[in-house]
Amino acid sequence: MSPNGSDRSSRRPMRRKLPQVLTAGLILATATGCTYKDFPRLGMPTPVTEEAPRILSLWQGSWAAALVTGVLVWGLILWSVIFHRRSRTKVEVPPQTRYNMPIEALYTVTPLIIVSVLFYFTARDESKLLALSNKPAHTISVVGYQWSWGFNYIENVDGKADTGTAPAKELAVIPDKYQKQFPQGAEGVYDYGIPGTRNPQNGNPGPTLWLPKGEKVRFILTSRDVIHSFWVVPFLFKQDVFPGHNVNVFEVTATEEGTFKGKCAELCGVDHSRMLFNVKVVSPERYQQHLKELAEKGQTGYIPAGMEITDSARNSESNQL
Repeated sequence: MSPNGSDRSSRRPMRRKLPQVLTAGLILATATGCTYKDFPRLGMPTPVTEEAPRILSLWQGSWAAALVTGVLVWGLILWSVIFHRRSRTKVEVPPQTRYNMPIEALYTVTPLIIVSVLFYFTARDESKLLALSNKPAHTISVVGYQWSWGFNYIENVDGKADTGTAPAKELAVIPDKYQKQFPQGAEGVYDYGIPGTRNPQNGNPGPTLWLPKGEKVRFILTSRDVIHSFWVVPFLFKQDVFPGHNVNVFEVTATEEGTFKGKCAELCGVDHSRMLFNVKVVSPERYQQHLKELAEKGQTGYIPAGMEITDSARNSESNQL
């Protein structure tokens, strides 16, 4: 058999497999369970906070920029492959272009423009997402530990201004600038979990963090042992939980009632996969009732928020307020 005949016969199995490959790709693309309503989010969950749409918009813009860049690059590659193939030009080695300053300048300037635009929008949105209000409606100290979560609700549960114990020794790791904004008379209540804790309503693993709908909540993140990461999936946002020094803080306002899943997004030990929790968004009235229920169960005060930190380190962060 001639070499040409051998080449043709070797190509036939590949041509026969092409429809199978295309069919498998079509099935993979259509069997994900997504609908046309999910497509604009490009894999992101439905946002449930006032801040999350900004994150979604940045995500969508990044995808749009990547798609435009990809189409341009793929188009140039295909154009070169089709119109400069050897069988068409009959030229073994085409003319080589060297030291073409306009082209080299284009290759240098275009990536710089792309990176600069992405950096601008990222920095703009980050500054908005991490901005803190002067007086949040609620403050919750989120405590990460191997391998679950604790929640200190820093609230004036009984409504009396003279019953609080401030500053509480359990919250001593929190910088002074945040403690100054705690509610007056905040005696606080707490809840916590272990890897075997379950949500009593739906059986989901982990403790349940309650939030009021439509009211701004400040989260102060601390750890007792190693680095964790606090991630509520439909918030489209997560922050690391550092032990012994840094205290990350952010604020959100929930816009939808319901129970949502949260998890640790930082590999933190052997039971990292079990470090789950739930977020239950309810009406403000139901939220206040829940705080009173925790107090009636004897869960008043606070659980220790983290490792002991020297005062100079605890208050070393720049003022974000």
